[in-house]
Amino acid sequence: MKKSGAAKSSRSRARSGTEPGERIQKVLANAGVGSRRQIERWITEGRITVDGRPAVLGQALTGREEVRVDGRRVKLAPARARRAHGFLAYYKPAGTVTTRDDPDRRATVFDALPAPKRGRWISIGRLDIATSGLLLFTTDGELAHRLMHPRYGIEREYAVRLLGQPSQEQLERLRQGVELEDGPAKVESVEPRGGTGSNVWYHVVVKEGRNREIRRLFEAIGLVVSRLIRVRYGPVELGELRRGEMRRLARAEVEALYRAVGMHDGPAKAAAGKLAESAAPSPHGARPATGRASRRRG
Repeated sequence: MKKSGAAKSSRSRARSGTEPGERIQKVLANAGVGSRRQIERWITEGRITVDGRPAVLGQALTGREEVRVDGRRVKLAPARARRAHGFLAYYKPAGTVTTRDDPDRRATVFDALPAPKRGRWISIGRLDIATSGLLLFTTDGELAHRLMHPRYGIEREYAVRLLGQPSQEQLERLRQGVELEDGPAKVESVEPRGGTGSNVWYHVVVKEGRNREIRRLFEAIGLVVSRLIRVRYGPVELGELRRGEMRRLARAEVEALYRAVGMHDGPAKAAAGKLAESAAPSPHGARPATGRASRRRG
């Protein structure tokens, strides 16, 4: 019996793991090339080609094309491989930058990471050079895109040390919202955590990831942030990690991240690994370490 062209096409799509009409941004994100936002920028910069021609935003791929980024061919991931992504939690020290290549040759967070089994590590959000604390990394570009997108309202919690004690009126302004140079902003919550004088601590929760947002919010009400530590991103907490340490996310944490952004069919076999010395978080969500901490790669 002669096999139909439709059947052949269906089997071809199944082997490639790419559905007809799937956009290039999503395909490359699933392949661990980068987040969708990064990929969109690279397309506009002409760094991505499809079958030798410049890629176009929203271009549909069948999975049979030759795709290159900066001249290097990308192996499109079959559907089953998309379930083997990597996930890391890292305690970023102050003084390092959240970029892959720094023109000033400063230490970057990527210098500390182990090589992933496939794809490349994508930072879920950023922390400025003076801010320390929790950074999440994954090789799943679609997950990273959603976790950073304002549409999903993922909470970021920070331990904030202030120079001086804020008044209730100042704190209420933060809750109601203040006008920044890039638009209005507010905190979801701000709670005291003790201290006096130049060592006053608060925990602050926001749902955006704007550049230096926490520092600028407090500057807008006349207060200076002297130390800033991110202690939670969505359902994942910094816990007992010390500066410079990392751990692989537990499976429950990975599944919680996927649920938080509506990806309920998250990885059936997430590369979660073992939880490295799990412990309950301290009152500030992180215990500042003395000296240089060793890095965990498990």
